[in-house]
Amino acid sequence: MRNAFARGAAAAALATTSIFALSVPAFAADEQQSPQADSASSAAVEDNGAILVTARRRSETLQSTPVAITAVSTAMLENRAAVNIGDLQGAAPGLLITQQNSGAQAANISIRGLTYADIEKSQTPTVGVVVDGVTIGTNTGQLQDAFDIAQIEVLRGPQGTLFGANTIGGVINITRSKPTMEPGMKAEFTYGRWNTWAAKGIANYGDGETWGVKAWYFHNQTDGFYHNATRNVSAGWSKGDSYGASMLFKPAGSGFDAQFSIENVVQDFDPVVSNIVKTGEAFCGAEPAIECNRNTSSDLYTTFGSAANSRYNAPNGTLEMNLDLDAVKLSSITGWRHSKETQTQDFDGSSSDLYYVDRRQHYTQFSQELRAAGKLMDGFDYVVGGYYFKSNYDLTQYTRVFGNAFAASTVIRPTGVYDADAQHVEGRTESYAFFGDFNWSIVDKVRLSFGGRWSHDNKQLTNQFLVSGPVGSGDASFSKFTPKVGIDYRPNSDMMVYASWSRGYRSGGFSPRAATAATASTPFQPETVDAYEIGAKFAAFDRKLEVNLAGYVSDYKNMQQNRTVPGGPTGNQTVTSNVPGGALIKGIEMDGTIRVTPEFKITMSAAYMKSHFRNFVTQGVYPGAGLVDFDYSGNNLIYAPEFTGSLGAEYSVPTSFGKVTATAGWRHISPYDEQLSEASLTPVLAGSTVTGVIVNGNDPRVRTTTQDLVDASLTVNFNLASGAEAYVRVFGRNLANNKTTTHAFTVAGLWSFGMALEPRTYGATVGVKF
Repeated sequence: MRNAFARGAAAAALATTSIFALSVPAFAADEQQSPQADSASSAAVEDNGAILVTARRRSETLQSTPVAITAVSTAMLENRAAVNIGDLQGAAPGLLITQQNSGAQAANISIRGLTYADIEKSQTPTVGVVVDGVTIGTNTGQLQDAFDIAQIEVLRGPQGTLFGANTIGGVINITRSKPTMEPGMKAEFTYGRWNTWAAKGIANYGDGETWGVKAWYFHNQTDGFYHNATRNVSAGWSKGDSYGASMLFKPAGSGFDAQFSIENVVQDFDPVVSNIVKTGEAFCGAEPAIECNRNTSSDLYTTFGSAANSRYNAPNGTLEMNLDLDAVKLSSITGWRHSKETQTQDFDGSSSDLYYVDRRQHYTQFSQELRAAGKLMDGFDYVVGGYYFKSNYDLTQYTRVFGNAFAASTVIRPTGVYDADAQHVEGRTESYAFFGDFNWSIVDKVRLSFGGRWSHDNKQLTNQFLVSGPVGSGDASFSKFTPKVGIDYRPNSDMMVYASWSRGYRSGGFSPRAATAATASTPFQPETVDAYEIGAKFAAFDRKLEVNLAGYVSDYKNMQQNRTVPGGPTGNQTVTSNVPGGALIKGIEMDGTIRVTPEFKITMSAAYMKSHFRNFVTQGVYPGAGLVDFDYSGNNLIYAPEFTGSLGAEYSVPTSFGKVTATAGWRHISPYDEQLSEASLTPVLAGSTVTGVIVNGNDPRVRTTTQDLVDASLTVNFNLASGAEAYVRVFGRNLANNKTTTHAFTVAGLWSFGMALEPRTYGATVGVKF
C-alpha cells in the first residue's frame, strides 16, 4: 500500500510542478492625440478621430489595416476601473484572459480557441504579450497591470511574421505612455469591496522639446473575496507594487529618439485554491466529508486550506532607439527581464495535510530586435529586421504528501518540513530570427501584403531529484519558416475587404515533469497553425456607423499536449507530446460602433466559434489492460467558448463645471472547458480484451457556467484652474454576481481544485491631473 500510494502521489507531484475577428474601432478613444504619442512605436489618435495602431510595425489607421485587430484605449480601462488586462476578457471577439494563482502574474490567454494553460517556464505561450516592443517569454508575467497604458492592441490569428514564434493564437501588444516632456502629474486613489484599495501616481518633467522624464508608482492590495472556514479568515489576499522611471531623449532636428525605461514589480499574494475533489478520488477519503463533492459555483468561495504565500520580484528594463533618415527608419529595441519567485501552496485545498509544496525559481530573459522600415518606391513599403532571444531558468520544488508519511527522508525548510527528495529543473532557450513584411499597391485600390520569418530555437532542459539523482537531460534545435500573404481592396474610403493566409509556429522543447532518461531526453516537436481569413470593414453616415466582419479557419497541426504515461520511479509520469491529428477551428466575428450623437456611443461585438479535435489518439494506462490507445477526439478544446458577445454604451454630457460620463456594458461568454481531462471512459473490446479506450468528454468540473458580466461606471470631471482636472468615479463589476471557475484542474484521480471568478464588486476613485 505504501509503495502504491507513494507512486501515485509522486506522479501527482510531477504533474503539478506547475499547474500549469474582427477589428474593434469602437473600443479605442475618440480623443485628441496626447503629446507623448508622436513616434511610430506609440499608439495614437489622429485629429480627425481615426485610430492609429502599430500592429504591423507601422503607424496606420485601424480601419485601413488588413488584419484582425482590436484597439483598447486608456479611457476604456479607466472607466471600467480595470486592475489588469484580465478585465478585457469578453470585451473583444474571441478573447479570453483568466488568472490562475499557481504563478505570479500568471494568465491563461486564449484567442480564437488557441491557448496553452501551463505556467512551467520551459513551456511557451500560444498568445504573445508584448510590452513596449518586448515579448514576455512565459505565461507568468503576462497578466500585466492596467496602469499607465496608452493603448492595447489585440491581434487575432498567427502573428509569426512580425512578432515571432509562440504567437500562433495572436498577440496582445501593450504600449505604455511616453514621457510628455512637460511638467505634469496624475494621481488617484481607489477603494472598493473586499477592503481593496489602490494608489497610483505619474509625474512628468522635461524641457518640452529635447528631453523628458517620467516616474510612476502603483500600489494595489485586497483582503480577497474567499473565506477560509478552517482558519476563519479572509483568503485570496494580495499586495502589489510597481514603480519605475522612463527617460526620453529627442535632439531637435536629428531624426533620432531614445527612450530608456526601468521598472520593478513586487507582489505578495495568497495562492488559494478551492477544493472540488469528489467521491472516487483518493484524497476525498482523507478529508472531512463536508469538504468533498462541493459545487463549482457558490461553493468555490469557501476554502479550507492551510496558509500559503507567494512573493514575486520582477525588475525589467527596455531601451528603444529610432533613427529617421527619411528614406529609411532604423529601430532598435533591447529588453531585459528577471524574476525571482518563492511560493508555498496547499494544492489539495483541504483542512488535511495532503499535498503542500514549496517552490523556488529564477528566470532571466534578454532580447534584441533591429528593424528597418521605409519605401522602396511609391506604393511599395517594407519592414525588415532580425531578432535574438535568450532565457535561463531554474526551479526547485519541495513537496509534502500526506504529512510526509511516505517520504524516505525529510528536510526542514523555513516554510515547513518536506520530502528531502526535491525536484530540480534547469532550462535554457536561445533563439534568433530574420523577418520581412511588405505592402505593394499592385493596381489602384488593390494592395498585396506578404512576408515571412525564419526562426531558429535551441532548447535545453535538465531534470533531477536532489536525493535520487539525475533523471535526464535534453538538447535540441528547431527551425521553421512562417510565411504570410494577403490582399485587400478599398473601393472607397469607407470600405475595405481583405483575405489572408498565414502560418504560425510554436517551438518544440522538453518535458519538465519527465521521470525517465528516455522521456527527459526526447523532445516534443513544434506545432503549427495555418490560418485562413476573410474580412470586411465598413463605415457609413459620415463614420457614425462602423461595422467590421471576419471569418476564419485555423488548421492546427502537430499540437502539443500534456499526457500521463507509464515509467519512472513513481510508476507513471507527465510528459508533453504531439497530437498528429491536431484540431480544426472555424469562426465568424463582428464588431461595430454606432455614434448616435456626439455624446452617445454604442459598441458591440460577437464571435461564434466551432472547434474539434481530429484523430486525437494518445496512449494511457487502463486497469487490467496496461498501455492502450486513448481516443480524446470527442473532447472539447479548452478555453474555446462557442459564443462570446458584448454590448456597451457610453454617454457623456458637458456641464458648467466639466463633464459627466456614464458607461454600462454587458459581456456574454458561453461555457467552456479549462482542462483536457476525462469525464468517463468506454473500453473498446476485442472479445474480452481491451484494445483501446474512448474518452467521453472532459470532466464536468472543469467546465465554466455561462457568464453574463455586467459592468457600469459614472465619472464626474471637474475643470480646475490652469488646465488642471479632478474627477470622481463610482464603478461596479460583475453586477449580476456570476460565480464560476477561472481555472480548474483534476490530478491523476487523486484530487481536484479550482479558482474562482471575482464576484460582484464595486468601489470609487478620486483623482487629479494637470
